[in-house]
Amino acid sequence: MNPHLSKLQPYPFEKLRQLLAGITPPAHLREIRLSIGEPQHPTPAFIRDALTGALGGLANYPTTLGSSDLRRSIVAWLERRYRLDGIDPESGVMPVNGSREALFAFAQAVVDPSRGDTPLVVSPNPFYQIYEGAAILAGAEPRFLNTLPGNDYAFDFATLSDAEWQRVQLFFVCSPGNPTGKVLTLDDWRRLFALADRHGFVIASDECYSEIFPEEEAPPLGCLQAARMLGRGCERLVMFSSLSKRSNVPGMRSGFVAGDPAILRSFLLYRTYHGSAMNPAIQAASVAAWNDEEHVRENRRQYRAKFAAVTPLLAEVLPGTTQPDAGFYLWLRTPGSDTAFARQLFADYNVLLLPGSYLGRTAQGINPGAGFVRVALVAPLADCVEAAERIRQFISGS
Repeated sequence: MNPHLSKLQPYPFEKLRQLLAGITPPAHLREIRLSIGEPQHPTPAFIRDALTGALGGLANYPTTLGSSDLRRSIVAWLERRYRLDGIDPESGVMPVNGSREALFAFAQAVVDPSRGDTPLVVSPNPFYQIYEGAAILAGAEPRFLNTLPGNDYAFDFATLSDAEWQRVQLFFVCSPGNPTGKVLTLDDWRRLFALADRHGFVIASDECYSEIFPEEEAPPLGCLQAARMLGRGCERLVMFSSLSKRSNVPGMRSGFVAGDPAILRSFLLYRTYHGSAMNPAIQAASVAAWNDEEHVRENRRQYRAKFAAVTPLLAEVLPGTTQPDAGFYLWLRTPGSDTAFARQLFADYNVLLLPGSYLGRTAQGINPGAGFVRVALVAPLADCVEAAERIRQFISGS
Protein backbone atom coordinates (compact mmCIF):
# COMPACT_ATOMS: atom_id res chain seq x y z
CA MET A 1 0.00 0.00 0.00
CA ASN A 2 1.01 3.62 -0.47
CA PRO A 3 3.07 4.42 2.65
CA HIS A 4 1.66 7.94 2.74
CA LEU A 5 -1.75 6.50 3.70
CA SER A 6 -0.43 5.87 7.20
CA LYS A 7 0.07 9.62 7.63
CA LEU A 8 -3.62 10.42 7.20
CA GLN A 9 -5.69 11.15 10.30
CA PRO A 10 -9.24 9.86 10.78
CA TYR A 11 -11.70 12.22 9.10
CA PRO A 12 -13.37 14.72 11.48
CA PHE A 13 -16.72 12.94 11.39
CA GLU A 14 -15.06 9.65 12.33
CA LYS A 15 -13.42 11.44 15.26
CA LEU A 16 -16.84 12.79 16.23
CA ARG A 17 -18.37 9.32 16.01
CA GLN A 18 -15.69 8.02 18.37
CA LEU A 19 -16.16 10.97 20.73
CA LEU A 20 -19.89 10.28 21.05
CA ALA A 21 -19.64 6.49 21.18
CA GLY A 22 -21.59 4.97 24.06
CA ILE A 23 -23.72 8.05 24.72
CA THR A 24 -27.50 7.72 24.75
CA PRO A 25 -29.03 11.20 24.41
CA PRO A 26 -32.41 12.04 25.98
CA ALA A 27 -35.17 10.11 24.21
CA HIS A 28 -37.66 12.97 24.54
CA LEU A 29 -35.43 15.34 22.54
CA ARG A 30 -35.20 14.59 18.83
CA GLU A 31 -31.75 14.79 17.28
CA ILE A 32 -30.72 18.07 15.63
CA ARG A 33 -27.63 17.56 13.49
CA LEU A 34 -25.65 20.73 12.82
CA SER A 35 -22.27 19.00 12.61
CA ILE A 36 -22.00 18.44 8.86
CA GLY A 37 -22.29 21.08 6.15
CA GLU A 38 -24.89 19.17 4.14
CA PRO A 39 -27.60 21.52 2.83
CA GLN A 40 -31.05 20.38 3.89
CA HIS A 41 -33.11 22.81 1.83
CA PRO A 42 -35.11 20.95 -0.85
CA THR A 43 -33.50 20.44 -4.25
CA PRO A 44 -35.35 22.68 -6.76
CA ALA A 45 -37.87 20.75 -8.85
CA PHE A 46 -36.53 22.12 -12.14
CA ILE A 47 -33.11 20.59 -11.42
CA ARG A 48 -34.66 17.20 -10.66
CA ASP A 49 -36.72 17.47 -13.85
CA ALA A 50 -33.65 18.30 -15.93
CA LEU A 51 -31.87 15.28 -14.45
CA THR A 52 -34.66 12.80 -15.14
CA GLY A 53 -35.28 14.30 -18.57
CA ALA A 54 -31.70 13.53 -19.57
CA LEU A 55 -31.53 9.89 -18.47
CA GLY A 56 -31.14 8.88 -22.10
CA GLY A 57 -27.58 10.11 -21.77
CA LEU A 58 -26.78 7.05 -19.66
CA ALA A 59 -26.38 5.18 -22.93
CA ASN A 60 -23.28 7.22 -23.80
CA TYR A 61 -19.78 7.53 -22.40
CA PRO A 62 -19.19 11.14 -21.29
CA THR A 63 -16.03 13.05 -22.15
CA THR A 64 -13.79 14.37 -19.39
CA LEU A 65 -14.06 17.89 -20.79
CA GLY A 66 -17.84 17.77 -20.52
CA SER A 67 -20.46 18.98 -22.95
CA SER A 68 -20.11 22.30 -24.71
CA ASP A 69 -23.51 23.30 -23.29
CA LEU A 70 -22.25 22.81 -19.75
CA ARG A 71 -18.99 24.64 -20.33
CA ARG A 72 -20.81 27.57 -21.95
CA SER A 73 -23.27 27.76 -19.05
CA ILE A 74 -20.37 27.82 -16.57
CA VAL A 75 -18.61 30.59 -18.50
CA ALA A 76 -21.85 32.59 -18.69
CA TRP A 77 -22.27 32.24 -14.92
CA LEU A 78 -18.68 33.33 -14.26
CA GLU A 79 -19.17 36.38 -16.46
CA ARG A 80 -22.42 37.35 -14.71
CA ARG A 81 -21.25 36.62 -11.19
CA TYR A 82 -17.76 38.12 -11.32
CA ARG A 83 -18.09 40.62 -14.18
CA LEU A 84 -15.50 38.78 -16.22
CA ASP A 85 -15.14 38.41 -19.96
CA GLY A 86 -12.93 36.60 -22.42
CA ILE A 87 -13.07 33.16 -20.76
CA ASP A 88 -12.73 30.48 -23.43
CA PRO A 89 -15.20 27.62 -22.80
CA GLU A 90 -12.83 25.29 -24.65
CA SER A 91 -9.77 25.92 -22.48
CA GLY A 92 -10.66 28.08 -19.47
CA VAL A 93 -13.17 25.88 -17.62
CA MET A 94 -13.70 22.19 -16.93
CA PRO A 95 -16.58 20.43 -15.14
CA VAL A 96 -15.67 18.23 -12.18
CA ASN A 97 -17.53 15.77 -9.97
CA GLY A 98 -17.79 18.16 -7.05
CA SER A 99 -15.05 20.37 -5.64
CA ARG A 100 -13.86 17.73 -3.18
CA GLU A 101 -12.59 15.23 -5.75
CA ALA A 102 -11.18 18.02 -7.90
CA LEU A 103 -9.24 19.62 -5.03
CA PHE A 104 -7.72 16.27 -4.16
CA ALA A 105 -6.87 15.36 -7.75
CA PHE A 106 -5.45 18.81 -8.44
CA ALA A 107 -2.67 18.35 -5.91
CA GLN A 108 -1.74 15.02 -7.47
CA ALA A 109 -1.42 16.71 -10.86
CA VAL A 110 0.38 19.88 -9.71
CA VAL A 111 2.90 18.72 -7.10
CA ASP A 112 6.30 17.70 -8.47
CA PRO A 113 8.23 15.69 -5.84
CA SER A 114 11.30 15.49 -8.09
CA ARG A 115 12.22 19.17 -7.67
CA GLY A 116 14.84 18.75 -4.93
CA ASP A 117 13.61 19.28 -1.36
CA THR A 118 10.26 17.85 -0.27
CA PRO A 119 7.60 20.17 -1.73
CA LEU A 120 5.34 22.14 0.57
CA VAL A 121 1.60 22.64 0.21
CA VAL A 122 0.21 25.54 2.26
CA SER A 123 -3.26 25.61 3.75
CA PRO A 124 -5.22 27.75 6.20
CA ASN A 125 -5.61 26.30 9.68
CA PRO A 126 -8.33 25.29 10.61
CA PHE A 127 -9.22 23.93 7.22
CA TYR A 128 -11.12 21.55 4.95
CA GLN A 129 -9.34 18.25 5.57
CA ILE A 130 -9.04 17.34 1.89
CA TYR A 131 -6.20 19.86 1.58
CA GLU A 132 -4.00 17.93 3.99
CA GLY A 133 -4.82 14.52 2.54
CA ALA A 134 -4.21 15.75 -0.99
CA ALA A 135 -0.82 17.18 -0.02
CA ILE A 136 0.33 14.05 1.80
CA LEU A 137 -0.72 11.63 -0.93
CA ALA A 138 0.95 13.84 -3.56
CA GLY A 139 4.24 13.34 -1.70
CA ALA A 140 4.29 16.86 -0.27
CA GLU A 141 4.51 18.16 3.26
CA PRO A 142 1.61 20.29 4.55
CA ARG A 143 2.33 23.70 6.05
CA PHE A 144 -0.38 25.49 7.97
CA LEU A 145 -1.04 29.21 8.40
CA ASN A 146 -3.12 29.75 11.52
CA THR A 147 -6.19 31.93 11.03
CA LEU A 148 -7.19 33.45 14.35
CA PRO A 149 -9.96 35.81 15.50
CA GLY A 150 -7.43 38.28 16.88
CA ASN A 151 -6.21 38.85 13.32
CA ASP A 152 -9.70 38.70 11.78
CA TYR A 153 -8.80 35.22 10.47
CA ALA A 154 -6.32 36.68 7.98
CA PHE A 155 -3.20 34.89 6.77
CA ASP A 156 0.06 35.72 8.50
CA PHE A 157 2.40 35.16 5.59
CA ALA A 158 5.43 35.89 7.78
CA THR A 159 4.83 32.55 9.49
CA LEU A 160 6.88 30.84 6.77
CA SER A 161 10.57 31.56 6.25
CA ASP A 162 11.91 32.53 2.84
CA ALA A 163 13.48 29.08 2.58
CA GLU A 164 10.08 27.50 3.16
CA TRP A 165 8.38 29.75 0.62
CA GLN A 166 10.94 28.58 -1.94
CA ARG A 167 9.67 25.02 -1.45
CA VAL A 168 5.96 25.88 -1.75
CA GLN A 169 4.40 24.44 -4.90
CA LEU A 170 0.69 24.77 -4.08
CA PHE A 171 -1.29 27.13 -1.87
CA PHE A 172 -4.87 26.22 -0.93
CA VAL A 173 -7.17 29.17 -0.30
CA CYS A 174 -10.70 28.77 1.03
CA SER A 175 -12.74 31.93 0.56
CA PRO A 176 -15.35 32.11 2.03
CA GLY A 177 -13.55 30.07 4.64
CA ASN A 178 -14.56 26.76 6.13
CA PRO A 179 -15.08 26.99 9.09
CA THR A 180 -14.55 30.70 9.78
CA GLY A 181 -16.53 32.25 6.91
CA LYS A 182 -13.69 34.71 6.25
CA VAL A 183 -13.65 36.26 2.75
CA LEU A 184 -10.28 37.39 1.38
CA THR A 185 -10.06 41.09 0.58
CA LEU A 186 -8.51 42.57 -2.54
CA ASP A 187 -5.44 43.47 -0.49
CA ASP A 188 -5.19 39.87 0.75
CA TRP A 189 -5.17 38.71 -2.87
CA ARG A 190 -2.61 41.35 -3.85
CA ARG A 191 -0.20 40.07 -1.22
CA LEU A 192 -0.78 36.42 -2.10
CA PHE A 193 -0.32 37.07 -5.83
CA ALA A 194 2.96 38.84 -5.07
CA LEU A 195 4.20 35.80 -3.15
CA ALA A 196 3.12 33.48 -5.96
CA ASP A 197 4.97 35.63 -8.50
CA ARG A 198 8.09 35.65 -6.35
CA HIS A 199 8.16 31.94 -5.59
CA GLY A 200 6.32 30.40 -8.55
CA PHE A 201 3.67 28.39 -6.71
CA VAL A 202 0.13 27.60 -7.91
CA ILE A 203 -2.93 28.96 -6.09
CA ALA A 204 -5.99 26.71 -5.74
CA SER A 205 -8.93 28.81 -4.58
CA ASP A 206 -11.80 26.81 -3.07
CA GLU A 207 -14.88 29.01 -3.45
CA CYS A 208 -17.68 26.49 -2.93
CA TYR A 209 -19.38 28.69 -0.27
CA SER A 210 -19.30 31.81 -2.44
CA GLU A 211 -23.06 31.96 -3.05
CA ILE A 212 -24.17 31.99 0.60
CA PHE A 213 -23.74 35.58 1.76
CA PRO A 214 -25.73 38.14 3.78
CA GLU A 215 -26.12 41.11 1.43
CA GLU A 216 -27.46 40.65 -2.11
CA GLU A 217 -25.57 43.74 -3.24
CA ALA A 218 -22.23 42.55 -1.83
CA PRO A 219 -21.28 39.08 -3.06
CA PRO A 220 -17.87 37.75 -1.95
CA LEU A 221 -14.84 38.61 -4.05
CA GLY A 222 -13.48 35.71 -6.12
CA CYS A 223 -9.89 34.98 -7.12
CA LEU A 224 -10.38 35.47 -10.87
CA GLN A 225 -12.26 38.69 -10.18
CA ALA A 226 -9.46 39.90 -7.88
CA ALA A 227 -6.85 39.09 -10.52
CA ARG A 228 -8.79 41.06 -13.12
CA MET A 229 -9.23 44.03 -10.76
CA LEU A 230 -5.48 44.04 -10.14
CA GLY A 231 -4.73 44.08 -13.86
CA ARG A 232 -3.28 40.59 -14.07
CA GLY A 233 -4.13 37.36 -15.83
CA CYS A 234 -4.82 33.96 -14.31
CA GLU A 235 -1.35 32.43 -14.55
CA ARG A 236 -0.86 29.78 -11.83
CA LEU A 237 -4.39 30.49 -10.56
CA VAL A 238 -7.33 28.06 -10.53
CA MET A 239 -10.70 28.44 -8.82
CA PHE A 240 -12.96 25.62 -7.68
CA SER A 241 -16.71 25.97 -7.40
CA SER A 242 -19.64 23.67 -6.78
CA LEU A 243 -23.41 23.42 -7.01
CA SER A 244 -23.79 21.57 -3.69
CA LYS A 245 -24.29 24.57 -1.41
CA ARG A 246 -25.48 27.01 -4.07
CA SER A 247 -28.28 24.83 -5.42
CA ASN A 248 -28.91 22.29 -2.62
CA VAL A 249 -27.66 19.32 -4.63
CA PRO A 250 -24.82 17.80 -2.57
CA GLY A 251 -25.61 14.35 -3.93
CA MET A 252 -25.20 15.44 -7.55
CA ARG A 253 -21.44 15.94 -7.15
CA SER A 254 -21.16 18.70 -9.70
CA GLY A 255 -18.80 21.63 -9.89
CA PHE A 256 -16.10 23.14 -12.07
CA VAL A 257 -12.56 24.47 -12.17
CA ALA A 258 -11.60 27.63 -14.03
CA GLY A 259 -8.43 29.61 -14.54
CA ASP A 260 -5.00 29.16 -16.09
CA PRO A 261 -5.53 27.31 -19.41
CA ALA A 262 -2.04 25.79 -19.33
CA ILE A 263 -2.69 24.21 -15.94
CA LEU A 264 -6.18 23.10 -16.93
CA ARG A 265 -4.76 21.42 -20.04
CA SER A 266 -2.47 19.28 -17.88
CA PHE A 267 -5.22 18.70 -15.34
CA LEU A 268 -7.50 17.50 -18.14
CA LEU A 269 -4.87 14.93 -19.12
CA TYR A 270 -4.62 13.75 -15.50
CA ARG A 271 -8.40 13.51 -15.17
CA THR A 272 -8.73 11.63 -18.45
CA TYR A 273 -6.55 8.85 -17.08
CA HIS A 274 -8.15 9.17 -13.66
CA GLY A 275 -11.59 8.49 -15.16
CA SER A 276 -13.32 11.59 -13.83
CA ALA A 277 -15.95 12.31 -16.48
CA MET A 278 -19.33 13.61 -15.31
CA ASN A 279 -22.52 11.60 -15.87
CA PRO A 280 -24.40 13.06 -18.90
CA ALA A 281 -27.64 13.36 -16.94
CA ILE A 282 -25.81 15.23 -14.17
CA GLN A 283 -24.35 17.53 -16.83
CA ALA A 284 -27.84 18.39 -18.09
CA ALA A 285 -29.09 19.11 -14.56
CA SER A 286 -25.99 21.22 -13.93
CA VAL A 287 -26.70 23.35 -17.00
CA ALA A 288 -30.17 24.07 -15.62
CA ALA A 289 -28.76 24.94 -12.19
CA TRP A 290 -26.00 27.28 -13.42
CA ASN A 291 -28.48 29.08 -15.70
CA ASP A 292 -30.86 30.01 -12.89
CA GLU A 293 -30.34 32.51 -10.06
CA GLU A 294 -33.82 32.76 -8.57
CA HIS A 295 -33.47 29.55 -6.55
CA VAL A 296 -30.09 30.75 -5.26
CA ARG A 297 -31.57 34.03 -4.04
CA GLU A 298 -34.29 32.06 -2.24
CA ASN A 299 -31.60 29.87 -0.71
CA ARG A 300 -29.80 32.94 0.62
CA ARG A 301 -33.06 34.33 1.99
CA GLN A 302 -33.50 31.19 4.09
CA TYR A 303 -29.94 31.33 5.42
CA ARG A 304 -30.33 35.02 6.26
CA ALA A 305 -33.43 34.20 8.29
CA LYS A 306 -31.56 31.50 10.22
CA PHE A 307 -28.58 33.72 10.99
CA ALA A 308 -30.91 36.55 12.06
CA ALA A 309 -32.74 34.24 14.46
CA VAL A 310 -29.87 32.17 15.83
CA THR A 311 -26.96 34.61 16.13
CA PRO A 312 -28.49 36.91 18.79
CA LEU A 313 -29.71 33.93 20.83
CA LEU A 314 -26.24 32.44 21.02
CA ALA A 315 -24.52 35.81 21.50
CA GLU A 316 -26.35 36.15 24.83
CA VAL A 317 -24.49 33.16 26.27
CA LEU A 318 -21.40 33.06 24.03
CA PRO A 319 -20.00 36.61 23.84
CA GLY A 320 -18.30 37.43 20.57
CA THR A 321 -20.71 35.39 18.47
CA THR A 322 -21.14 37.21 15.15
CA GLN A 323 -22.34 36.38 11.67
CA PRO A 324 -19.51 35.42 9.30
CA ASP A 325 -18.61 37.24 6.09
CA ALA A 326 -20.25 34.41 4.12
CA GLY A 327 -21.06 30.71 4.20
CA PHE A 328 -23.51 28.93 6.49
CA TYR A 329 -21.31 28.21 9.53
CA LEU A 330 -21.15 29.84 12.92
CA TRP A 331 -17.70 29.48 14.46
CA LEU A 332 -18.37 29.62 18.19
CA ARG A 333 -15.85 29.96 21.00
CA THR A 334 -16.65 27.43 23.72
CA PRO A 335 -16.38 27.89 27.49
CA GLY A 336 -13.66 25.29 27.95
CA SER A 337 -12.74 22.27 25.85
CA ASP A 338 -14.46 22.07 22.47
CA THR A 339 -14.60 18.26 22.58
CA ALA A 340 -16.05 18.21 26.10
CA PHE A 341 -18.59 20.85 25.06
CA ALA A 342 -19.72 18.88 21.99
CA ARG A 343 -19.86 15.58 23.88
CA GLN A 344 -21.86 16.89 26.83
CA LEU A 345 -24.23 18.93 24.64
CA PHE A 346 -25.07 15.76 22.73
CA ALA A 347 -25.47 13.77 25.94
CA ASP A 348 -27.75 16.35 27.58
CA TYR A 349 -29.61 17.94 24.65
CA ASN A 350 -29.19 15.70 21.56
CA VAL A 351 -27.60 18.45 19.43
CA LEU A 352 -24.61 17.54 17.27
CA LEU A 353 -21.87 20.11 16.60
CA LEU A 354 -18.35 19.57 15.27
CA PRO A 355 -15.42 20.29 17.62
CA GLY A 356 -13.13 22.85 16.05
CA SER A 357 -9.98 21.03 17.08
CA TYR A 358 -10.92 18.28 14.61
CA LEU A 359 -10.62 20.83 11.80
CA GLY A 360 -7.22 22.13 12.88
CA ARG A 361 -3.67 20.92 13.34
CA THR A 362 -1.09 22.04 15.86
CA ALA A 363 1.08 24.69 14.18
CA GLN A 364 3.22 27.41 15.72
CA GLY A 365 2.51 25.76 19.07
CA ILE A 366 -1.31 25.86 18.97
CA ASN A 367 -4.31 24.21 17.37
CA PRO A 368 -6.34 27.27 16.26
CA GLY A 369 -9.52 25.20 16.13
CA ALA A 370 -9.30 24.21 19.78
CA GLY A 371 -11.86 25.98 21.94
CA PHE A 372 -14.31 26.41 19.07
CA VAL A 373 -17.21 24.45 17.61
CA ARG A 374 -18.55 24.65 14.08
CA VAL A 375 -22.31 25.03 13.78
CA ALA A 376 -23.74 24.34 10.33
CA LEU A 377 -27.05 26.19 9.95
CA VAL A 378 -28.27 23.74 7.34
CA ALA A 379 -31.38 22.41 9.08
CA PRO A 380 -34.80 24.09 8.74
CA LEU A 381 -35.23 27.40 10.55
CA ALA A 382 -37.30 25.94 13.39
CA ASP A 383 -34.68 23.25 14.05
CA CYS A 384 -31.85 25.79 14.08
CA VAL A 385 -33.74 27.97 16.57
CA GLU A 386 -34.55 24.94 18.71
CA ALA A 387 -30.88 23.93 18.69
CA ALA A 388 -29.85 27.45 19.72
CA GLU A 389 -32.34 27.38 22.60
CA ARG A 390 -30.96 24.03 23.76
CA ILE A 391 -27.40 25.38 23.61
CA ARG A 392 -28.49 28.39 25.68
CA GLN A 393 -30.03 26.08 28.27
CA PHE A 394 -26.93 23.89 28.29
CA ILE A 395 -24.59 26.82 28.91
CA SER A 396 -26.79 28.56 31.47
CA GLY A 397 -27.45 25.29 33.29
CA SER A 398 -31.20 25.74 33.26
